Amino acid sequence: MDTKSVPLENKNKIEKNENETQSVVAVCLGTGGIAAGGDKVFRKFEDEIKKLGLDAAVGKRVCKTAKTGCRGLCARDVLVDVTIPGQASLTYEKVTVDMVPQIIDEHLIKNTPVNKWLAKEDYHKFYDTQQRLVLANSGIIDPENIDEYIARGGYTALKKVLETMTQQDVIQEIKKSGLRGRGGGGFPTGEKWASGAKYSADEKFIICNADEGDPGAFMDRSLMESDPHAVLEGMIIGGYAIDATSGYMYIRAEYPLAVKRLRYAIQQAKERGFLGKNILQSNYSLDIFVKEGAGAFVCGESTALQYSIEGKRGMPRTRPPQSVEAGLWDKPTVLNNVETFGNVSIIINRGADWYSKIGTEKSKGTKIFSLTGNIKNPGLIEVPMGATIRQIVFDMGGGIPKKKKFKAVQIGGPSGGCLPESLLDSPIDYESLLSLGAMMGSGSFVVVDETTCMVDMARFFMTFCAGESCGKCPPCRIGTTLMLDILTRITQGQGEEKDLEVLEQMSDEIKTMSLCGLGQSAPNPVKSTLRYFKDEYIAHIRDKICPTATCVALHRYEVVPEKCTKCQACVRNCPVKAISGSTKEVAFINKEKCIKCNLCYEKCNFMAIK
Repeated sequence: MDTKSVPLENKNKIEKNENETQSVVAVCLGTGGIAAGGDKVFRKFEDEIKKLGLDAAVGKRVCKTAKTGCRGLCARDVLVDVTIPGQASLTYEKVTVDMVPQIIDEHLIKNTPVNKWLAKEDYHKFYDTQQRLVLANSGIIDPENIDEYIARGGYTALKKVLETMTQQDVIQEIKKSGLRGRGGGGFPTGEKWASGAKYSADEKFIICNADEGDPGAFMDRSLMESDPHAVLEGMIIGGYAIDATSGYMYIRAEYPLAVKRLRYAIQQAKERGFLGKNILQSNYSLDIFVKEGAGAFVCGESTALQYSIEGKRGMPRTRPPQSVEAGLWDKPTVLNNVETFGNVSIIINRGADWYSKIGTEKSKGTKIFSLTGNIKNPGLIEVPMGATIRQIVFDMGGGIPKKKKFKAVQIGGPSGGCLPESLLDSPIDYESLLSLGAMMGSGSFVVVDETTCMVDMARFFMTFCAGESCGKCPPCRIGTTLMLDILTRITQGQGEEKDLEVLEQMSDEIKTMSLCGLGQSAPNPVKSTLRYFKDEYIAHIRDKICPTATCVALHRYEVVPEKCTKCQACVRNCPVKAISGSTKEVAFINKEKCIKCNLCYEKCNFMAIK
């Protein structure tokens, strides 16, 4: 049976139990798991198993505690897998320290699972509807143990490349696969490698862009935390293909766990001969270094990133020359992002023909998304290119909580577009999203419900883009600030209808004239919300009303006379004494004094204030 095509939960049941001689308790220790208390749960299992002597023989079994990276369904952390030899692996969700003794006593010792704490059917559906290729090891292996990566086929692609393939063979295989850069632009990876290979120099560099700065994005972080060797292996193969002499992993310092595990993975790879001088006794040598960035969003742009590695201010430069000709320290440089490198060993091992059958005609393979916002199952997912928005929101995401209605999804980070309910059945691939006014971006997928104001959402993302502009080129530096000013005025009820025409014109000018991708894509949230939610802009401008009551400046509070019981709760709680009334009079709100703090609405027990 080909276990590599089996969904995650089935992979657990097949691969975790083959040839096992001991029971295993695997605890999610990705950032989400640790934040939910996973480290404490792990230590409790470890201590209890040792105290009970379960780490020694119990009948014919031995028990051990293992750590894994991110499982994906972060909302259910702490996630714990219990595997007994010859039996299917079972998952417990939202595990706390207090639950540990009972799980050990009933499941590990008495072989009776604690059913009330086992993951529910929707948990399994979350995984069964995915196609996890790049994430195949995430949540399965210990990311700090190179032997577990090797046991699942790790570094076999590198060995195959160094023993049987020339540099051109590798490049042609990547070209044939159709792999496109997963960092946002979708440039063909094989073409980039071919361009980098044709330039000769005493030094050449390969860079992994792990500067993931999109609000709501955690794809790269999770992959580095859960399967760092997969990223390293892809990067080493890429280095061989272009004849790089050194490599850099540029990662933001806000990812301490990923930094720690990457450094450890590099150390282990060197000890095993996968990195350094004469890799696997070949003629190819490569060293990889970790460079921590300070968190500037613009450093996700390739040339700004390279300046940052050099110790300079991270600002994009004009091109040509392209980085493949003169990049880091003016030497030929090829740069790809974390997920792109995560695909490389899969293509080498399974073949370009196999890989290219996944996805659509122009967008091959799978894509990882961080699923966040107003969604029942926020987390990390991997789907084949061409999957629809509806499948992600309702099959994997479980739909909208609290019986709210789906309103929109923002795809592609702060520079992505907002797509409405009418486009739920649209396929997700590079060309389709661009035609709809959105973009693939690095893979953030933010779902919003009917309570979200789309004008305010556009203002929020423009605030981010304006604040993160490096300031080098006027269209981005000045243009985003002016657009933000207009959006702010509209949300405060001071907008004019001519503002909409100005926003459209400025969006086109900024996209055309900006130096780098930040400015070129910054207007996307505004353009897309004007395209699909223009009625909300009109309501703010003409009627001075926010349809979702999100924009505080447009709030108006009134007392409903027939509901007012004259209890004076609103009078007593108003901090600016804007409400008058007595036990004999219906309360009255002075709108000129009202600061719209919402206290009167919250304190009224009779719904007399609307």
